[in-house]
Amino acid sequence: MATFLYRLGRFAFRRRRVVALLWVALLVAAGAGASSASGPSDDDFALPGTEAQQAFDLMEERFPGAAADGAQARLVFRAPSGEKITATENRAVVEKTVGELSGGQAAQVVSPFQAEGAVSRQGDIAYAQVTYKVSADKITDRTREGLEAAADTGRSAGLTVELGGDALFTEPDMGNGEIVGIAVAAIVLIITFGSLVAAGLPLITALIGVMIGISSIVALGSTLGLSANTTTLAMMIGLAVGIDYALFIASRYRAELIEGRDREEAAGRAVGTAGSAVVFAGLTVVIALAGLAVVNIPILTKMGFAAAGTVVIAVLVAITLVPAALGMVGKRIFGRRVRKANPGTGVPDAGALEAKPNMGTRWARFTLRRPVVVLLTAVLGLGAIAVPVTSLNLGLPDEGDQPTSSTQRRAYDLMAEGFGPGFNGPLLTVLDTTGSDNPKAAARTVKDSIEKLDGVAAVTPAAFNEAGDTATITVVPKSRPSSTETEDLVRDIRAKADGFKADTGAVVLVSGMTAINIDFSQVMDDALVPYLALVVGLAFILLLMVFRSVLVPLKAALGFLLSVLAALGAVVAVFQWGWLAGLIGVEQTGPIMSMMPIFMIGVIFGLAMDYEVFLVTRMREAYVHGERPGQAVVTGFKLGARVVTAAAVIMISVFAGFIGAGESMIKMMGFGLAVAILFDAFIVRMAIVPAVLALLGEKAWWLPRWLDRVLPNVDVEGEKLQQRLDAGAAATRAEPELEATRV
Repeated sequence: MATFLYRLGRFAFRRRRVVALLWVALLVAAGAGASSASGPSDDDFALPGTEAQQAFDLMEERFPGAAADGAQARLVFRAPSGEKITATENRAVVEKTVGELSGGQAAQVVSPFQAEGAVSRQGDIAYAQVTYKVSADKITDRTREGLEAAADTGRSAGLTVELGGDALFTEPDMGNGEIVGIAVAAIVLIITFGSLVAAGLPLITALIGVMIGISSIVALGSTLGLSANTTTLAMMIGLAVGIDYALFIASRYRAELIEGRDREEAAGRAVGTAGSAVVFAGLTVVIALAGLAVVNIPILTKMGFAAAGTVVIAVLVAITLVPAALGMVGKRIFGRRVRKANPGTGVPDAGALEAKPNMGTRWARFTLRRPVVVLLTAVLGLGAIAVPVTSLNLGLPDEGDQPTSSTQRRAYDLMAEGFGPGFNGPLLTVLDTTGSDNPKAAARTVKDSIEKLDGVAAVTPAAFNEAGDTATITVVPKSRPSSTETEDLVRDIRAKADGFKADTGAVVLVSGMTAINIDFSQVMDDALVPYLALVVGLAFILLLMVFRSVLVPLKAALGFLLSVLAALGAVVAVFQWGWLAGLIGVEQTGPIMSMMPIFMIGVIFGLAMDYEVFLVTRMREAYVHGERPGQAVVTGFKLGARVVTAAAVIMISVFAGFIGAGESMIKMMGFGLAVAILFDAFIVRMAIVPAVLALLGEKAWWLPRWLDRVLPNVDVEGEKLQQRLDAGAAATRAEPELEATRV
């Protein structure tokens, strides 16, 4: 591996203009494809194999004219204090408002005075329902503006009018996360390299890779059903790893120059050594992201593969475009002060740099002296932060989780006040009566039985399709959709399904927000163990090959579990408990999104292994080249800690930039990933790793002989490459001596 990458690095350095032109051509081609593509699709949320999804599919099949996936909007009216909504003047205003909604994309508009039970018992609150011909992502701005205009008509007449429903959905405001991340990354790179040119190189190459990845996703978006959230995730991860990977190779290139290598040789060695670490670190990220397919939820699978593709591009950019760019910048890879002090080479004097131990060296020596104290402090600290995980409450967001300032939340609260909290999340019971001798009698039996269950506020009569073989029954719970009482009601109805089929021949399926939430959480729970086994297992094997050790990969996996638990604890504390929520703009606390734990596990595992590979390969390299275990740890920190620290700060900044997004899922992901990298890079990798290696000593690099023979030697630390280069140098020195002997 190292030898191949060494040759690739030298080739890219020599043919830098050709390599750069190829990447620019690829960028132009991807951009052209993106510019001609249609807009992003919806999130295509589906839960294959679940009862809620079966009910939805049956509705689409048996009620073709009902637009099962059609968007809906709800206008909630409230009369002025002391008045009734049914009063003549108020009624006229409601009718006028509702009348403005007909036509266009609307399929059906139902006035509160046409539908049964659409006026509250107190008579002061009522709602109108609008069903559209298209799904929420196809609703046009003109239709949404019409909704707002109709609501303003009612408001101007003195009524309180609020809007709810998925028809109001718009592409979320992602904020300026990438701009903030890039700005902070630029500052960190300038401090790290002391050169504007050197700082700009990782940024430019990473941006080229990200733009190619994002443009490709946009170009394929409509074909593959890739949503805006998929693009945002790919940008978030691609930008973070792209800058980091370029940073590691550029830093190694500078180190090789300081050791006296010529520029082409330094580029080759940088790609051969640091590039090997980049390739394997990238592989762990790809495995973790692509492994999300195990969950069998289309939206997660697409997000995972799209982000994994962007990481692959970042790796390819790092091992080809970065050495080409290094050839273009020449001596400017070092700052002006260094070039002025060393005008001949433009490279700082190695002896001067060795004079004073850097902070990484001093920290490593301290850890080697106090490994138990450092280890216990780090583990106990992360353990304390992870405590909130014990009260983790998973769920899917609804309008009750919106900020209180939004019209959707105000509509939600008005509905709960006028009709009961369960009215915001009715259960949809679908009856397949093809196996029943008397479908209508079967439906009455099901309805009567459900009405007797605890937690039921109301049950509507069965509504049959034209064929008369399928019916829907709407069940209104007494409690809000996300409550445990409503979840218990879903389970009670499902528990009676077998009895209904035996007694009436009808198959009963339960869907609705609460049912979807239950099924989604169950899918997550069922997939967690297989996913962890696949991702951690494959990564463990990969790290076995990289480090030629059993205990180092095991330590890496355990350290990851500690950091991910601490990160989830921080997410629960902020987004569920509300601690410091105001500081990051969390207006409404609520349950943690059901996909968040498994998503964080996948992404954080891949990124955490990045720092493990980058830092520990330096230690492994020193150990292989003859240093004692303790000294190898010091050498690894001396050569790698500064760069790993800079890379971690950059990645944290990129993720933290997305905390400003308006979409709650993106905000939560940005926060969760930022704190996870903070914990993993600075506590696990910088404290726990050296402490454990200090305690293990020689045992850290133990590998059974039989396993050593079985595992392929990927030579990440460049031992074989060094031997080959030393042999070549020795042969070169021997040629003049041999010629002199002949003479």
